[in-house]
Amino acid sequence: MDQPDPQQLRISDADRHKVADVLRDAAGEGRLDFEELDERLEATYSAKVYADLVPILADLPQQPQTLIPAPAATPAMPAPKVTGGAQKDRAIAIMSGVDKRGPWTVPADYYVLALMGGANLDLRQASFAAKEVTITVNAIMGGAEIIVPPTVHLVMDGIGIMGGFDGPRSGEEELGPDSPTLRIKGVAFWGGVNVRRKRPRGDLKDQFRKHLGH
Repeated sequence: MDQPDPQQLRISDADRHKVADVLRDAAGEGRLDFEELDERLEATYSAKVYADLVPILADLPQQPQTLIPAPAATPAMPAPKVTGGAQKDRAIAIMSGVDKRGPWTVPADYYVLALMGGANLDLRQASFAAKEVTITVNAIMGGAEIIVPPTVHLVMDGIGIMGGFDGPRSGEEELGPDSPTLRIKGVAFWGGVNVRRKRPRGDLKDQFRKHLGH
């Protein structure tokens, strides 16, 4: 059974009293004025979990170090495997659709055409044919949705002409030395290409169970 984040566990009245003692000592040393002391004491006695106590004590040198547990570490997510495979492949969706999801291998050079059609590429459980792969997407009066895991270097060179070629926000990466590189390029003409980062579904379920303590 997964263990819940220690900082999200409920605190006891004894824990609140310990923190209140630290605050009163800080006020006696001149570190807090009476208004600050009242505000922090009120926050302390209304706190529900250990994480609520962290900002109350963050700027004080004397803290009950054994009281507030360290946050649970987020397990590292493995990068997609580089397994080798087809060097070139293509997918054509003309007034139709292309759907790739689950375990599959992304070719080193993958061409996708969505002409008045749609393409959905989910790379969260995919392996890569090479350390660096390129997906060229041309969406003409059509659309493409590409989902990549956080553990992939992403380089986007697409152009939108009366359309959109959108990528994920920076800061969503979880990169490591084994992370492969994915280049996405092409043209969206009266269409759209949307690239998003998402963690694998199983990983999200594990996090949810962990949050619930199951």
